[in-house]
Amino acid sequence: MESMQECKDSAQKEAGTLLSGAQIVIETLKKHGVELVFGYPGGSVLPLYDVLYDEEIPNILTRHEQGAVHAAEGYAKATGRPGIVIVTSGPGATNAITGIADAMADSVPLIVFTGQVTTPGIGKDAFQEADVLGITLPITKHNYQVRDTKEIEKTIDEAFHLATTGRRGPVVIDLPKDVTVTEGTYKHSEESVHLVSYQPNTNPSDLQIARLMRQLKKAKKPVVLAGAGVSAADASEELQAFVKKYHLPAVTTLLGLGTLPADLDDFLGMGGMHGSYAANMALSGCDFLINIGSRFDDRLATCPEHFAEGAVIAHIDIDPAEIGKIIRTDLPIVGDAKKALQKMLDFDEIKTDHSKWEEQCLARKKKYPLDYDRDNMEEIKPQRVIEKVGEITKGKAFVATDVGQNQMWAAQFYPFYYPNQLITSGGLGTMGYGIPAGIGAQFAYPDREVVVFVGDGGFQMTNQEFAILNENHLNVKFILINNRSLGMVRQWQESFYNERRSASVFKNQPDFVKLSEAYGIKAVRISDPLTLDAQLEEAFSYEGPILIEVMTSSTEQVMPMVPAGMPNDQMIGGGKE
Repeated sequence: MESMQECKDSAQKEAGTLLSGAQIVIETLKKHGVELVFGYPGGSVLPLYDVLYDEEIPNILTRHEQGAVHAAEGYAKATGRPGIVIVTSGPGATNAITGIADAMADSVPLIVFTGQVTTPGIGKDAFQEADVLGITLPITKHNYQVRDTKEIEKTIDEAFHLATTGRRGPVVIDLPKDVTVTEGTYKHSEESVHLVSYQPNTNPSDLQIARLMRQLKKAKKPVVLAGAGVSAADASEELQAFVKKYHLPAVTTLLGLGTLPADLDDFLGMGGMHGSYAANMALSGCDFLINIGSRFDDRLATCPEHFAEGAVIAHIDIDPAEIGKIIRTDLPIVGDAKKALQKMLDFDEIKTDHSKWEEQCLARKKKYPLDYDRDNMEEIKPQRVIEKVGEITKGKAFVATDVGQNQMWAAQFYPFYYPNQLITSGGLGTMGYGIPAGIGAQFAYPDREVVVFVGDGGFQMTNQEFAILNENHLNVKFILINNRSLGMVRQWQESFYNERRSASVFKNQPDFVKLSEAYGIKAVRISDPLTLDAQLEEAFSYEGPILIEVMTSSTEQVMPMVPAGMPNDQMIGGGKE
């Protein structure tokens, strides 16, 4: 029998505690184990920030709302847990849009709280009003506008459920100011969320798994393609076990890097537009393709009508909408990648006959590795910068990148060994992503090494976030690849627009070393290829955040390259059989 005190506590819990809407928000975040939030205050969210003043949950004051969302993305990608963002109404919310769209494209779990004008002012063009629901509808997994304080806890519970289950993604909660001020009942509900209209299927069909395994037995040229869905499902170990068990040549997408360690024999590298020769030739020549957790985006499947055109294609994905959307699918399997791989591993072991294919794939890998002009000592090659950083960090660092050439060189030449190690913008390709995302990853793991590769273009978009490094004792190493241009734009202009470098070359640049020092961050500039290795080693020995500006070749291109719209085997600069 319950004691009188237990009965009293139970009754009190049922009745709830009377709190302001803002207090309910913070209490619910605490219930979900939130460690920190990234945000920027403003008039409509002042009640939230007033409550945070007395709480142990720190608000990381980024210097721009876009930076707040990217930092939350970096945190979420590194941990697998949802990143939390608070921004004010109107321009605060619209400044966050790019980050929200980026998270949607890459299936990153976020909860973004946007302030809103008071409910009587909604729809009347009040000061700093924006239609957040309308704006974010196509770039969120779901969005809410809370009109009643008593709905706050339930709404946040649902948001966490939606953001972290099925295909993960961002959820926006729009909070009118008066709702955060009005008192309501907080019940600390521990009931599991059940949404009738949202029932993601995580359990793959046994029948379809059996069909896949029978097809693998018949295949002479099988290939495994792994995407970010493997990391999201925490299925890297199972993937490695499956690849090793059947000696399967394997390729990853950009966001799948790290799901297979760089030194795994059968790992052929990244596929797609700037993928390795071995990877793209395997994708083009296979007779059975097992896609696990990749959505067949156009950077991978550069010419959909000729992609793996001679192959039977199996596609395992948590999101049924992705199956058959771009590439025809012969064996559709909706479900969680980890559960699918476990069933594939538990299946009665089958005998396969594809040793000649495996030998051919590995021979290509050996004959045509990713390479560059290593003998040129007249200028610093950016590829060597990436390689050397990989050597210094022993391939163990979290690597955040911006977008452009620096991103592709990092993907090609840094040795990734574990899932979630690469933190980058894949689907949206957002310049300015790298700096705040790397900072977010460092907040997630303060004791782990974090390296950010960024170009001179992207650096000038979000470098204001340097302001939060020292005040939060963050130890991030920033590698600025300075080629005095928008490198990837310039490369395309040189390759496809008769070398007409329109608006892609910087005539003037700031002194990035002095700019960094203005934020109190140590900075060094490296310009001599003969001293590159030693200077990088010295810079990485520095205890604390540091900007390492490397003056690299202004003409270097990312190779290999598959021109847009061409099949994967039509690479420029990859190799030739």
